[in-house]
Amino acid sequence: MLDIVWLLPALPLLGFGVLLLSGRRLGDPRAGWLATTMVAGSFAVAAVVCAGLFLRSPEHRVFTQTLFDWIPAGGLRVAVGFRVDPLSITMALFITGVSTLIHLYSVGYMHGDDNFSKFFLYLNLFVFSMLMLVLANNFVLTFLGWEGVGACSYFLISFWFERNSAAVAGKKAFVTNRVGDFGFLLGMFLIFAKLGSLDYGTVFSHVNALSSGTATAIGLLLFLGAVGKSAQLPLYIWLPDAMEGPTPVSALIHAATMVTAGVFLMARINPILFRGPDTLTVIAIVGAATAFYAATIACAQDDIKKVLAYSTISQLGYMFLAIGSGAYVAAIFHMITHAFFKALLFLGAGSVMHGMHDEQNMKKMGALRKFMPITAGTFIVAWLAIAGVPPFAGFWSKDEILINAWDKSPILWLVGFVTALLTAYYMSRQVFLVFFGKPRWEEADAKAPEEAEAKPEHEPAATEGAAADAPTTSDAPSSSGAHGAHGDFRPHESPWTMALPLVVLALLSAVGGALNLPINHSTEFLTRWLDPLFGNRLHEVTASTGLKWILFALTLGVVALGITLAYGVYLKHRVREDALEPSVLRHAWYFDGFVGALVDGPGRLAAVWSAYVFDRKIIDGAVNGVATLVRNTGTNVRRVQTGFVRNYALGVAAGAVVLFAFIVFRTA
Repeated sequence: MLDIVWLLPALPLLGFGVLLLSGRRLGDPRAGWLATTMVAGSFAVAAVVCAGLFLRSPEHRVFTQTLFDWIPAGGLRVAVGFRVDPLSITMALFITGVSTLIHLYSVGYMHGDDNFSKFFLYLNLFVFSMLMLVLANNFVLTFLGWEGVGACSYFLISFWFERNSAAVAGKKAFVTNRVGDFGFLLGMFLIFAKLGSLDYGTVFSHVNALSSGTATAIGLLLFLGAVGKSAQLPLYIWLPDAMEGPTPVSALIHAATMVTAGVFLMARINPILFRGPDTLTVIAIVGAATAFYAATIACAQDDIKKVLAYSTISQLGYMFLAIGSGAYVAAIFHMITHAFFKALLFLGAGSVMHGMHDEQNMKKMGALRKFMPITAGTFIVAWLAIAGVPPFAGFWSKDEILINAWDKSPILWLVGFVTALLTAYYMSRQVFLVFFGKPRWEEADAKAPEEAEAKPEHEPAATEGAAADAPTTSDAPSSSGAHGAHGDFRPHESPWTMALPLVVLALLSAVGGALNLPINHSTEFLTRWLDPLFGNRLHEVTASTGLKWILFALTLGVVALGITLAYGVYLKHRVREDALEPSVLRHAWYFDGFVGALVDGPGRLAAVWSAYVFDRKIIDGAVNGVATLVRNTGTNVRRVQTGFVRNYALGVAAGAVVLFAFIVFRTA
């Protein structure tokens, strides 16, 4: 059963190849159904491999399969092979499962797009790259998948590249991730220099040969790669702009694939982190800071997708807080539940935009639960899950992180605790603005003709930012103009291909906590499943039962407070909305603008100096100077080559006289 693991990445790769060669001929929707079938097949293979692994005893749940040698260079030997263990197969299961639902959703969402088949070609390649990343048995193959998801994110974020904002967002994601990748590469170089191998089995079995300082350096360098890929401070800036891609891309990147890669990598290298414990403290601090920072920004965003983007950054911060606390199972648990409810939130947001004619401003929505009952019902389930309301999935995984954070440091717990308040608040704000209250889109519809008359003829009567996603009707998204929820229309529910994934994800968001219920050891399935992988490196909570109940009650209270506060502000209007949406939060603490100014100012000057002064005058000057010296020397030496025999004879005679004189005077 385990021998078929190679089919896991092979099926989406096959889908990519077929779509590359004949995607245009397959067209809409057959290209989408083919891509969906390939990923669904991978999910089936993952289930079979997982069953085969489960039937083994816990101490033998590591299986490696080598396909062929890839890089034989000196002492470096890299093979294309797979490592099947509880961590990799757990990742493969939720990656392929959630990706299948996103593919199915995309069949309806991307209907009518001029590049329908190309979109699914990129999606299949994305899933293939992510599977290579998590299944690889060595750092180099993991890095191949790491770069693959980075390249695919560029293709998909800038999919509608006719919009300059989408093209810029794709480049921003690509360049920002290269900063983190530099750390990943240096970490691999240091591992090979010290241990002579990049194979996981070899490295982890010889990890005790590393000094604590070396292990810390390796851990920090690899964490830099994780900071870029998983959008942590300060390299988070690419993720909010990734909303420029089609909504299914946002769901795929934010929920099941790219951003989870950094958390996976940290869990994979847990023996190295254990050897250099200072790295864990850095990871915990960065994770807690990112969780709080991004949550504050989400409280003041009006774009339905931007709220979810900053929410993703914040939830990833929770996962890194768990990693830094040594609670690897809690991090993986939250990663899985987050995949369920965050994919549901993004796909639900896409369904809302589909029914609202591409409107993204939540202040122009309201009362949509009456018109979109399936979308509203499933979105509310995801809201309760991410807010941490029991018994929904997010409550169990987030509570486990907070308890472990308390053991690490009460200060880190306090940051996570306040972030839980903000999460409940901003998600409740989003739900109340979109699905409850009065239908503000009717007011916007009534104002649209007046605004259109007031505008010059050459300006379209469009709402700002309304084109940040494309329509899913027969109009080609790439050629559609910016338009909001104006005109003669009523919000409507999405087709079944979009609604079915919402229902499935809602069920998973509701019951996903059953994976690891902290009732007793027998109900902690995920802990027992992953325990052999982490062993004594997994942190055991030392807090007493009474303290756990106190922390549990405090978390429930703060979640209720966040929901109540949002209810009072956005439904009862007891507090003016603008008072809780300051400009500094609406502009994300101005950090992105600061980075942009830094790159466009000193960064541009440094690049110009490097290109036109250092490179041209120093580097090129040195090269050209050597060439000029050689050329001039050759020109001068060439003058003695006259071609006359008498000159050469004279030269030989003169040389003989000089040599004779040297011998005479030396022997005298």
